[in-house]
Amino acid sequence: MFLKVGLTGGIGSGKSTVAKIFEVLGIPIYYADEAARKLMNEDDTLKTKIKKHFGEDSYINNELNRSYLASQVFNDNYKLDLLNSLVHPVTIRDAENWMLKQNSSYVIKEAALLFEAGSAENLDYIIGVYAPQSMRIKRVMDRDNSSREDVLKRLNRQINEEIKMKLCDFVITNDEQQLVIPQVIALHEKFLSKVNI
Repeated sequence: MFLKVGLTGGIGSGKSTVAKIFEVLGIPIYYADEAARKLMNEDDTLKTKIKKHFGEDSYINNELNRSYLASQVFNDNYKLDLLNSLVHPVTIRDAENWMLKQNSSYVIKEAALLFEAGSAENLDYIIGVYAPQSMRIKRVMDRDNSSREDVLKRLNRQINEEIKMKLCDFVITNDEQQLVIPQVIALHEKFLSKVNI
C-alpha cells in the first residue's frame, strides 16, 4: 500500500522547490506541467485533437508550437478551457499509470491546477504551498522576466489562493520567514507513519 499525495499552490508559491526537497528525501515526483508538455508532443490522439481545434499551426515539424498555442489561449478563456479539457484528462491518466509503477511508501503529484483539473479526488492527501500574493508576483516577475500585469493575468486564471489552501489537508508556508525544510520533513515523517501502521 502506498499513499498518493498532491502538491499544489499558486504560481510563484514555491511548489517546485518543495517538490525538489521531497525528491531529495527519495520520494518520486510526477511533475504535471512537464508531463503535459511531453504528452502534447508524444500522444498522437491528443495531437490530433489539438490540431483539430487550434489548427495545423499548433505543430511545426511535428513539435508543439508553444508560442502559437499560447497566443491562441492567452486572452481567450474559452480557448484556454478548451485546451485544458483536452490536455487534463490525458495527463491525469498518465499520472495514474505512473503512480502504479512506483515503489515507494508514497508518491507526489505536483500540479498547479490540481483542483481546477479535477484530479484532486484521486489523491489521499493534498499539500498546499502558500506564499503571500505580493511575494508570488515578485518571484514570477523576476523568474520569467514578466510584467506585473502579465503575472496578474496568470494569477486570475487560478482559483483564489485562500480558497485553495482551505481545500488542502496540509499547508507549507513559504514566506521567507518560516523555514521550509523542517515543514517538509515533518510531513514526510507523517506520511511514512501512516503507511507503516
